[in-house]
Amino acid sequence: MWTSLQFRRVVLGGAWYDLIVTAAFATPWSFAALHGWLLGATQMLGLPGELPPFGGMHLLVANLLGSIVCVWSVLRIRDPRPLYGRYDAVGRLLFATWMLYALLHGASALVWIFLFFELMWAVVQLLPVRGEQARFVHGGNG
Repeated sequence: MWTSLQFRRVVLGGAWYDLIVTAAFATPWSFAALHGWLLGATQMLGLPGELPPFGGMHLLVANLLGSIVCVWSVLRIRDPRPLYGRYDAVGRLLFATWMLYALLHGASALVWIFLFFELMWAVVQLLPVRGEQARFVHGGNG
């Protein structure tokens, strides 16, 4: 069980993790470099699964994802309230679901690394916080 201060640190840590990992998705230029690095790592390690070349629509979706995750990260860095941690945990479970789906349909095994961290951050942000229920029941925002 977390204390409120510990949980705020968890939310903050998850936000920094997201910003660092996702920033390269936010622009076409940084994503091109990241994609090249991921492709090289996949080939060097001989990992199963594909990491296809990205066309214009793929790039658009990657950049939209990177942009919104960066904004969401900065919000949680500036204000790591517990409620945001709970929402973030739900988002991570959704991301993990689609990562697992992609893995089951031939995505690069590198996705397992991202899946692990999504699940880890989701679990730690779903753990109970001392006194949390009373605050939420009485309308507090943590």
